[in-house]
Amino acid sequence: MAIEIEEKLQVEAPIDVVWRFLMDPHKVVTCMPGASLDEVVDERTFLGSVKVKLGAITTNYKGRIEFADVDEQAHSLRLVAQGREKGGGTARGSMSCRLQELPNGQTELVTEARVDLTGRVMQMGRGMIKGVSHQLFQQFAARTREQLLSAQAEASGEATGEEGAQRTPREPARAEAPSGDDDAVSVVALLARTLWEAIVGFLRRLFRGAAG
Repeated sequence: MAIEIEEKLQVEAPIDVVWRFLMDPHKVVTCMPGASLDEVVDERTFLGSVKVKLGAITTNYKGRIEFADVDEQAHSLRLVAQGREKGGGTARGSMSCRLQELPNGQTELVTEARVDLTGRVMQMGRGMIKGVSHQLFQQFAARTREQLLSAQAEASGEATGEEGAQRTPREPARAEAPSGDDDAVSVVALLARTLWEAIVGFLRRLFRGAAG
């Protein structure tokens, strides 16, 4: 089953700052619910895993991600990924990302993805999978904003420190990927929220039609 997904994210950070963040897998993975970076093969190839909790059952997808096309001048890239879970299901797809500089100094991230799925996850249905994917992207967006704002605040604090003041060397802050079952993607909770939003949307359309 092929799923096509389009999402947009706006952050209060310059385009070059967002681009550097996007090109750093160690930082990006900390913003992806249930994900972990297992190995850096080279500067454009990475091995990772994603935990997905289905009720009392937790499955673990392991896969490979490659930066297939990178255009630094245009601030765009294309990712190619493939993964497999222990139950035999597979996921293959590609995602295009591009950054756009907005007039207010913010940056917009536009993503377009196509994923081919096999296995038990197909039982959820196309609409439900897209709904869950949207919820996961919202979580990713919130964590990304937090990291970028935190990084900018820290950089600003260091820049405004007293000139020539003695500073105690400190270890750079390192964001660690989530670990443990509690950090696995809770599909049940996401499904409940997605289903509720679908019901609310249906009722709104229904009442608008009746009012007309």
